[in-house]
Formats: sequence, structure tokens, C-alpha cells
Amino acid sequence: MSDQLEAQFTFLNEADRLKSVLRATTLVDGSRPENSGEHSWHLALYAMVLADQAAPGVSIDRVIRMLLLHDLVEIDVGDVPIHSANGQAHGSTDVQMAEARAADRIFGLLPPDQAQGFRALWDEFEAAETPDAVFAKSLDRVQPVMANLMSGGGTWKTYNVTAEQLETRVGVKVAKGAPALWAWVRDKTRAYFA
Repeated sequence: MSDQLEAQFTFLNEADRLKSVLRATTLVDGSRPENSGEHSWHLALYAMVLADQAAPGVSIDRVIRMLLLHDLVEIDVGDVPIHSANGQAHGSTDVQMAEARAADRIFGLLPPDQAQGFRALWDEFEAAETPDAVFAKSLDRVQPVMANLMSGGGTWKTYNVTAEQLETRVGVKVAKGAPALWAWVRDKTRAYFA
């Protein structure tokens, strides 16, 4: 039991570092960048509140667990904004490989049974093929949109984001897992980009 608790607290203490990873997205009041710990918490709340937008059969419990774990790799890799540069760096092979190495290291701090389960949830989120992961990915894409809308454009101004880029880089993913939610959000973004 002592070894298990030692490993679990080693992981939890490492996870605390996520609070120091600043994201490109600001708080909705625009006062400062959010950190990745705040982002993960907010997404878990999004899942609870917007559970009615999920497809039938989606397990909100699993979605929340994915969202709490999904950005832990940023402890090693940092935040890679979806609209940075030409948008390619976000999903690039180099970033994916760095994130996989980070997942190995960070989840590897846990006892083996937990490490395997947590890593499996992270891999599922990254693949975005199961209904749970598709919905989780949708929420991960829509939360920064709402923050940008509430802050008067936020990082869209920084990265010169167009309505077309928002649709192709974000809208497609959100619509896949939460079509009614994207329809509502798209109406809000159209007013901004008009």
C-alpha cells in the first residue's frame, strides 16, 4: 500500500504543474491567459452542464475523466494553440510524438493498473473515434470559442483567425460530436465575424 500511495502522490504532485502551463486562450473577461489546469476543470464542468448535447449512449462520466486527463501532456509539451502559425503545428507529427512521450512519462508515474487505464483514456481522447471521445473533443474545441466570443475576439485577433478557419479547424470537430451546440455557437461566431 505504501508503494502505491507513493506513486499516486508522485503523479498528483506532477499533475499540479499543469496549473503553471499558460494557454493562448484568456479567461472570458480577457484579464489574463487561462492555465491548462483551469481549462481542464472548465471542460469537466462543460461536460456536466452540456450533457444533454451528447449523442445517446455517451458516458458523461468517461467524458469528464478524459477531459481531466487530456492536457496533462502539456506539462512537458506546453500549449500548442490550434490557430498558431498556419494551424499545422497543432496536429503535426512532431507534436503528436512529443505528447505521446509526455503521456508515457506522466502516466507512468502511477501504479501500473492506473497508468494503463489513464493512458487508455488519453489515447481514446486523442484518437477521437468513440462516441465518448468525439463528444469530449467537441467540448475541448468549443470552450475556447466561447472564451474568445466573451472576451471580444481574444486570440482570434492575435492569430488573425477568419470565419473559414474557425469552421474548418473547430466547427467540423464540434459539429461531429454536438451538432446542435455547433449550430448555436456558429450563429454567435457569425455575428462576431460579420
